[in-house]
Amino acid sequence: MTRAMTDAFLPSTDELINRARADLRMGVPVVLSGHGATALVLAAETAGPARLAALRALGGRPVLAITGRRAETLKARAYDGDVARLPLPEEADCAWVRAIADPKDDLRMPMKGPLFALREGDAALHRLAISLVKSAQLLPAALVLDHDAAALPAPGLLTRLDAASAGPLLLRASHPHPVVAARLPVRLAQGGKLHVFRPDDGGVEHYAFEIGTPDRTKPVLARLHSACFTGDVLGSLKCDCGPQLHAALAQMGAEGTGVLLYLNQEGRGIGLANKLRAYSLQDQGFDTVEANHRLGFEDDERDFRIGADILKQMGFAAVRLLTNNPKKIAMMEKTGVRVPERVPLKVGLTDQNAAYLATKAEKSGHLL
Repeated sequence: MTRAMTDAFLPSTDELINRARADLRMGVPVVLSGHGATALVLAAETAGPARLAALRALGGRPVLAITGRRAETLKARAYDGDVARLPLPEEADCAWVRAIADPKDDLRMPMKGPLFALREGDAALHRLAISLVKSAQLLPAALVLDHDAAALPAPGLLTRLDAASAGPLLLRASHPHPVVAARLPVRLAQGGKLHVFRPDDGGVEHYAFEIGTPDRTKPVLARLHSACFTGDVLGSLKCDCGPQLHAALAQMGAEGTGVLLYLNQEGRGIGLANKLRAYSLQDQGFDTVEANHRLGFEDDERDFRIGADILKQMGFAAVRLLTNNPKKIAMMEKTGVRVPERVPLKVGLTDQNAAYLATKAEKSGHLL
Protein backbone atom coordinates (compact mmCIF):
# COMPACT_ATOMS: atom_id res chain seq x y z
CA MET A 1 0.00 0.00 0.00
CA THR A 2 1.41 3.39 -1.01
CA ARG A 3 1.84 6.34 1.37
CA ALA A 4 -0.86 8.25 -0.54
CA MET A 5 -3.32 5.40 -0.01
CA THR A 6 -2.47 5.25 3.69
CA ASP A 7 -2.90 9.01 4.08
CA ALA A 8 -6.39 8.74 2.62
CA PHE A 9 -7.48 6.96 5.81
CA LEU A 10 -6.29 9.77 8.06
CA PRO A 11 -9.02 12.04 9.50
CA SER A 12 -9.49 15.51 8.02
CA THR A 13 -9.38 18.59 10.25
CA ASP A 14 -13.21 18.65 10.29
CA GLU A 15 -13.22 15.05 11.47
CA LEU A 16 -10.59 15.78 14.11
CA ILE A 17 -12.70 18.69 15.40
CA ASN A 18 -15.67 16.37 15.85
CA ARG A 19 -13.45 13.82 17.57
CA ALA A 20 -12.19 16.58 19.86
CA ARG A 21 -15.74 17.64 20.72
CA ALA A 22 -16.63 14.07 21.68
CA ASP A 23 -13.46 13.74 23.76
CA LEU A 24 -14.14 16.96 25.67
CA ARG A 25 -17.73 15.92 26.39
CA MET A 26 -16.36 12.71 27.94
CA GLY A 27 -13.71 14.52 29.97
CA VAL A 28 -10.81 13.45 27.75
CA PRO A 29 -8.17 16.14 27.08
CA VAL A 30 -7.20 17.33 23.61
CA VAL A 31 -4.00 18.97 22.40
CA LEU A 32 -3.97 22.32 20.59
CA SER A 33 -0.91 23.67 18.83
CA GLY A 34 -0.07 26.88 17.03
CA HIS A 35 1.14 30.44 17.59
CA GLY A 36 4.44 29.00 18.79
CA ALA A 37 2.89 27.00 21.61
CA THR A 38 1.29 23.68 22.51
CA ALA A 39 -1.45 23.28 25.11
CA LEU A 40 -3.33 20.48 26.81
CA VAL A 41 -7.04 21.31 27.14
CA LEU A 42 -9.84 19.95 29.33
CA ALA A 43 -13.45 21.16 29.35
CA ALA A 44 -14.16 22.75 32.73
CA GLU A 45 -17.59 21.09 32.89
CA THR A 46 -16.34 17.51 32.45
CA ALA A 47 -12.85 17.61 33.98
CA GLY A 48 -12.52 14.96 36.69
CA PRO A 49 -10.21 14.86 39.75
CA ALA A 50 -7.82 12.26 38.29
CA ARG A 51 -7.21 14.22 35.10
CA LEU A 52 -6.95 17.53 36.95
CA ALA A 53 -4.28 15.96 39.18
CA ALA A 54 -2.47 14.60 36.11
CA LEU A 55 -2.64 18.05 34.53
CA ARG A 56 -0.96 19.59 37.57
CA ALA A 57 1.65 16.80 37.65
CA LEU A 58 2.91 17.85 34.22
CA GLY A 59 4.34 20.99 35.81
CA GLY A 60 3.55 24.58 35.10
CA ARG A 61 0.39 26.28 36.20
CA PRO A 62 -2.93 25.45 34.52
CA VAL A 63 -5.15 28.34 33.48
CA LEU A 64 -8.94 28.43 33.50
CA ALA A 65 -10.04 30.25 30.34
CA ILE A 66 -13.50 31.84 30.50
CA THR A 67 -15.36 34.17 28.16
CA GLY A 68 -15.45 37.92 28.60
CA ARG A 69 -19.17 37.63 29.37
CA ARG A 70 -18.56 35.24 32.27
CA ALA A 71 -15.61 37.33 33.48
CA GLU A 72 -17.85 40.39 33.64
CA THR A 73 -20.25 38.53 35.93
CA LEU A 74 -17.38 37.40 38.17
CA LYS A 75 -15.81 40.88 38.27
CA ALA A 76 -12.63 39.47 36.71
CA ARG A 77 -10.60 41.50 34.23
CA ALA A 78 -10.82 40.22 30.66
CA TYR A 79 -7.52 41.69 29.48
CA ASP A 80 -7.79 39.70 26.25
CA GLY A 81 -11.16 41.24 25.38
CA ASP A 82 -13.45 38.27 24.78
CA VAL A 83 -11.39 35.92 26.97
CA ALA A 84 -10.05 35.99 30.53
CA ARG A 85 -7.22 33.67 31.64
CA LEU A 86 -7.42 32.82 35.34
CA PRO A 87 -4.38 31.00 36.83
CA LEU A 88 -5.63 28.02 38.79
CA PRO A 89 -5.02 28.47 42.54
CA GLU A 90 -2.91 25.75 44.16
CA GLU A 91 -5.82 24.62 46.32
CA ALA A 92 -8.44 24.70 43.54
CA ASP A 93 -10.26 21.43 42.88
CA CYS A 94 -12.87 20.37 40.34
CA ALA A 95 -15.64 21.91 42.46
CA TRP A 96 -13.88 25.29 42.32
CA VAL A 97 -13.42 25.00 38.55
CA ARG A 98 -17.07 24.12 38.10
CA ALA A 99 -18.19 27.00 40.34
CA ILE A 100 -16.29 29.47 38.17
CA ALA A 101 -17.73 27.99 34.97
CA ASP A 102 -21.32 27.45 36.14
CA PRO A 103 -23.30 30.42 37.54
CA LYS A 104 -26.01 28.35 39.24
CA ASP A 105 -24.73 29.21 42.75
CA ASP A 106 -23.49 32.74 42.05
CA LEU A 107 -26.16 34.35 44.22
CA ARG A 108 -25.87 31.81 47.04
CA MET A 109 -22.04 31.92 47.07
CA PRO A 110 -21.04 35.23 45.46
CA MET A 111 -17.48 35.35 46.83
CA LYS A 112 -15.36 33.33 44.39
CA GLY A 113 -12.33 35.56 44.29
CA PRO A 114 -10.54 37.73 44.19
CA LEU A 115 -9.86 36.44 40.67
CA PHE A 116 -6.64 37.59 39.03
CA ALA A 117 -6.42 37.39 35.25
CA LEU A 118 -3.23 37.14 33.20
CA ARG A 119 -2.22 40.16 31.16
CA GLU A 120 0.94 38.90 29.50
CA GLY A 121 1.27 36.23 26.84
CA ASP A 122 -0.79 35.09 23.88
CA ALA A 123 -4.41 34.04 24.44
CA ALA A 124 -4.92 32.54 20.97
CA LEU A 125 -4.98 28.90 22.08
CA HIS A 126 -7.17 29.76 25.06
CA ARG A 127 -9.62 31.46 22.70
CA LEU A 128 -9.59 28.41 20.42
CA ALA A 129 -10.15 26.13 23.43
CA ILE A 130 -13.27 28.08 24.43
CA SER A 131 -14.59 28.02 20.85
CA LEU A 132 -14.12 24.27 20.74
CA VAL A 133 -15.79 23.67 24.12
CA LYS A 134 -18.65 25.98 23.17
CA SER A 135 -19.15 24.13 19.88
CA ALA A 136 -19.50 20.93 21.94
CA GLN A 137 -22.43 22.66 23.75
CA LEU A 138 -20.62 22.52 27.09
CA LEU A 139 -20.20 25.42 29.49
CA PRO A 140 -17.81 27.84 27.73
CA ALA A 141 -14.80 27.42 30.01
CA ALA A 142 -11.64 25.36 29.57
CA LEU A 143 -8.61 24.31 31.57
CA VAL A 144 -5.52 25.06 29.50
CA LEU A 145 -1.91 24.10 30.26
CA ASP A 146 0.85 25.40 28.01
CA HIS A 147 3.40 22.62 27.81
CA ASP A 148 6.28 21.18 25.85
CA ALA A 149 4.78 19.00 23.13
CA ALA A 150 7.45 16.35 23.66
CA ALA A 151 6.29 15.77 27.25
CA LEU A 152 2.65 15.17 26.29
CA PRO A 153 1.18 11.74 25.47
CA ALA A 154 2.43 10.33 22.18
CA PRO A 155 0.68 11.40 18.95
CA GLY A 156 -2.32 9.20 18.28
CA LEU A 157 -3.27 8.79 21.93
CA LEU A 158 -4.93 12.20 22.21
CA THR A 159 -6.75 14.19 19.53
CA ARG A 160 -4.51 16.97 18.28
CA LEU A 161 -5.62 20.09 16.44
CA ASP A 162 -3.56 22.70 14.66
CA ALA A 163 -4.86 26.20 15.31
CA ALA A 164 -4.13 27.45 11.79
CA SER A 165 -6.41 24.84 10.20
CA ALA A 166 -8.97 24.25 12.98
CA GLY A 167 -9.63 27.88 13.95
CA PRO A 168 -11.16 29.00 10.62
CA LEU A 169 -13.28 25.83 10.40
CA LEU A 170 -14.85 26.53 13.79
CA LEU A 171 -15.91 29.97 12.54
CA ARG A 172 -17.24 29.02 9.13
CA ALA A 173 -20.82 28.06 8.37
CA SER A 174 -21.30 24.32 8.00
CA HIS A 175 -22.48 23.22 4.56
CA PRO A 176 -25.51 20.90 4.78
CA HIS A 177 -26.19 18.57 1.87
CA PRO A 178 -29.41 16.68 1.08
CA VAL A 179 -29.63 13.09 2.30
CA VAL A 180 -33.20 11.92 1.68
CA ALA A 181 -36.74 13.25 1.21
CA ALA A 182 -40.10 11.55 1.59
CA ARG A 183 -43.78 12.50 1.49
CA LEU A 184 -45.19 13.26 4.94
CA PRO A 185 -48.81 14.39 5.37
CA VAL A 186 -49.35 16.25 8.64
CA ARG A 187 -52.41 17.56 10.41
CA LEU A 188 -51.88 21.17 9.37
CA ALA A 189 -50.70 20.54 5.80
CA GLN A 190 -51.64 17.38 3.91
CA GLY A 191 -49.27 17.74 0.95
CA GLY A 192 -45.90 17.77 2.66
CA LYS A 193 -42.42 16.42 1.94
CA LEU A 194 -39.71 16.19 4.61
CA HIS A 195 -36.11 16.75 3.51
CA VAL A 196 -33.13 15.83 5.71
CA PHE A 197 -29.86 17.77 5.33
CA ARG A 198 -26.58 16.60 6.85
CA PRO A 199 -23.70 19.05 7.39
CA ASP A 200 -20.35 18.16 5.87
CA ASP A 201 -18.58 18.89 9.17
CA GLY A 202 -20.28 15.98 10.96
CA GLY A 203 -22.62 18.22 12.95
CA VAL A 204 -26.30 17.68 13.69
CA GLU A 205 -28.79 17.26 10.87
CA HIS A 206 -31.34 19.93 9.90
CA TYR A 207 -34.73 19.51 8.26
CA ALA A 208 -36.81 21.25 5.61
CA PHE A 209 -40.55 20.58 5.42
CA GLU A 210 -41.84 21.54 1.96
CA ILE A 211 -45.57 22.05 1.62
CA GLY A 212 -47.16 21.69 -1.79
CA THR A 213 -45.09 22.50 -4.88
CA PRO A 214 -43.80 26.04 -4.43
CA ASP A 215 -42.93 28.06 -7.53
CA ARG A 216 -39.15 28.50 -7.43
CA THR A 217 -39.40 31.69 -9.50
CA LYS A 218 -41.44 33.50 -6.83
CA PRO A 219 -40.81 34.33 -3.16
CA VAL A 220 -41.92 31.34 -1.08
CA LEU A 221 -43.58 31.64 2.32
CA ALA A 222 -40.84 30.38 4.64
CA ARG A 223 -40.04 30.04 8.31
CA LEU A 224 -36.60 29.50 9.92
CA HIS A 225 -37.54 27.70 13.12
CA SER A 226 -34.93 26.78 15.71
CA ALA A 227 -35.52 23.50 17.51
CA CYS A 228 -37.21 23.89 20.87
CA PHE A 229 -37.81 20.59 22.64
CA THR A 230 -39.51 22.27 25.58
CA GLY A 231 -41.87 24.37 23.47
CA ASP A 232 -42.40 22.30 20.31
CA VAL A 233 -42.71 18.90 22.01
CA LEU A 234 -43.71 19.53 25.63
CA GLY A 235 -45.83 22.64 25.04
CA SER A 236 -43.82 24.87 27.37
CA LEU A 237 -45.52 28.09 28.41
CA LYS A 238 -42.16 29.82 29.01
CA CYS A 239 -41.70 30.61 25.29
CA ASP A 240 -43.74 31.14 22.14
CA CYS A 241 -41.91 28.55 20.02
CA GLY A 242 -44.60 25.86 19.87
CA PRO A 243 -47.39 28.26 18.88
CA GLN A 244 -45.10 29.87 16.27
CA LEU A 245 -44.30 26.47 14.76
CA HIS A 246 -47.94 25.46 14.49
CA ALA A 247 -49.09 28.87 13.27
CA ALA A 248 -46.46 28.83 10.53
CA LEU A 249 -47.50 25.35 9.39
CA ALA A 250 -51.17 26.36 9.48
CA GLN A 251 -50.55 29.45 7.34
CA MET A 252 -48.50 27.47 4.82
CA GLY A 253 -51.19 24.82 4.73
CA ALA A 254 -53.86 27.46 4.13
CA GLU A 255 -51.87 28.99 1.26
CA GLY A 256 -51.05 25.56 -0.17
CA THR A 257 -47.29 26.09 -0.36
CA GLY A 258 -44.40 26.94 1.91
CA VAL A 259 -41.10 25.80 3.41
CA LEU A 260 -40.46 25.30 7.11
CA LEU A 261 -36.78 24.99 7.99
CA TYR A 262 -36.29 23.19 11.31
CA LEU A 263 -32.76 23.99 12.43
CA ASN A 264 -31.28 22.00 15.30
CA GLN A 265 -29.99 25.03 17.21
CA GLU A 266 -31.73 24.53 20.54
CA GLY A 267 -31.70 27.35 23.06
CA ARG A 268 -30.48 30.02 20.64
CA GLY A 269 -27.62 27.73 19.73
CA ILE A 270 -26.33 26.83 23.21
CA GLY A 271 -27.98 23.40 23.47
CA LEU A 272 -30.73 22.03 25.69
CA ALA A 273 -28.59 21.53 28.81
CA ASN A 274 -27.33 25.12 28.76
CA LYS A 275 -30.82 26.36 27.92
CA LEU A 276 -32.12 24.69 31.08
CA ARG A 277 -29.28 26.29 33.00
CA ALA A 278 -30.49 29.62 31.63
CA TYR A 279 -34.03 28.73 32.75
CA SER A 280 -32.72 28.12 36.28
CA LEU A 281 -31.07 31.53 36.24
CA GLN A 282 -34.33 33.08 35.06
CA ASP A 283 -35.97 31.55 38.12
CA GLN A 284 -33.41 33.54 40.14
CA GLY A 285 -34.64 36.78 38.55
CA PHE A 286 -32.47 37.23 35.45
CA ASP A 287 -33.95 37.77 32.00
CA THR A 288 -33.04 35.66 28.96
CA VAL A 289 -30.14 37.80 27.79
CA GLU A 290 -28.72 38.25 31.29
CA ALA A 291 -28.89 34.48 31.88
CA ASN A 292 -26.98 33.75 28.67
CA HIS A 293 -24.32 36.29 29.60
CA ARG A 294 -23.89 34.86 33.09
CA LEU A 295 -23.35 31.45 31.52
CA GLY A 296 -20.65 32.95 29.30
CA PHE A 297 -22.59 33.00 26.03
CA GLU A 298 -23.63 35.81 23.74
CA ASP A 299 -27.30 36.84 23.41
CA ASP A 300 -27.77 34.52 20.44
CA GLU A 301 -25.29 31.86 19.28
CA ARG A 302 -27.31 30.60 16.30
CA ASP A 303 -26.03 30.52 12.72
CA PHE A 304 -28.81 31.36 10.27
CA ARG A 305 -26.44 30.95 7.32
CA ILE A 306 -27.35 27.25 7.47
CA GLY A 307 -30.96 28.08 6.64
CA ALA A 308 -30.00 30.27 3.70
CA ASP A 309 -27.77 27.50 2.34
CA ILE A 310 -30.61 24.95 2.52
CA LEU A 311 -33.04 27.31 0.80
CA LYS A 312 -30.63 27.94 -2.07
CA GLN A 313 -29.98 24.21 -2.47
CA MET A 314 -33.72 23.68 -2.74
CA GLY A 315 -33.86 26.25 -5.52
CA PHE A 316 -35.32 29.24 -3.64
CA ALA A 317 -33.79 32.66 -4.23
CA ALA A 318 -36.41 34.75 -2.40
CA VAL A 319 -38.69 34.24 0.61
CA ARG A 320 -41.62 35.83 2.34
CA LEU A 321 -40.17 35.28 5.78
CA LEU A 322 -42.43 34.41 8.69
CA THR A 323 -40.51 36.07 11.52
CA ASN A 324 -40.44 38.80 14.14
CA ASN A 325 -36.62 38.79 14.18
CA PRO A 326 -34.92 41.41 11.95
CA LYS A 327 -31.58 39.59 12.33
CA LYS A 328 -32.95 36.65 10.37
CA ILE A 329 -33.89 38.99 7.53
CA ALA A 330 -30.47 40.65 7.57
CA MET A 331 -28.69 37.28 7.45
CA MET A 332 -30.87 36.04 4.60
CA GLU A 333 -30.11 39.15 2.56
CA LYS A 334 -26.41 38.98 3.43
CA THR A 335 -26.13 35.39 2.23
CA GLY A 336 -27.93 35.95 -1.06
CA VAL A 337 -31.57 35.08 -0.28
CA ARG A 338 -33.87 38.05 -0.93
CA VAL A 339 -36.61 38.88 1.59
CA PRO A 340 -39.10 41.13 -0.21
CA GLU A 341 -41.67 40.68 2.57
CA ARG A 342 -41.63 40.04 6.30
CA VAL A 343 -44.73 38.19 7.47
CA PRO A 344 -45.39 38.82 11.21
CA LEU A 345 -45.89 35.83 13.48
CA LYS A 346 -47.35 37.13 16.74
CA VAL A 347 -48.81 34.19 18.64
CA GLY A 348 -48.35 32.34 21.91
CA LEU A 349 -48.43 35.12 24.51
CA THR A 350 -49.00 33.71 28.02
CA ASP A 351 -48.72 35.03 31.55
CA GLN A 352 -45.62 32.85 31.94
CA ASN A 353 -43.76 34.19 28.88
CA ALA A 354 -44.80 37.85 28.85
CA ALA A 355 -41.51 38.98 30.40
CA TYR A 356 -39.55 36.72 28.02
CA LEU A 357 -41.25 38.28 24.99
CA ALA A 358 -40.71 41.78 26.37
CA THR A 359 -36.99 41.03 26.67
CA LYS A 360 -36.90 39.77 23.08
CA ALA A 361 -38.39 43.07 21.95
CA GLU A 362 -36.30 45.33 24.19
CA LYS A 363 -32.89 43.64 24.01
CA SER A 364 -32.97 41.54 20.84
CA GLY A 365 -34.95 43.89 18.63
CA HIS A 366 -37.82 41.53 17.86
CA LEU A 367 -40.81 43.24 16.27
CA LEU A 368 -43.55 42.28 18.73
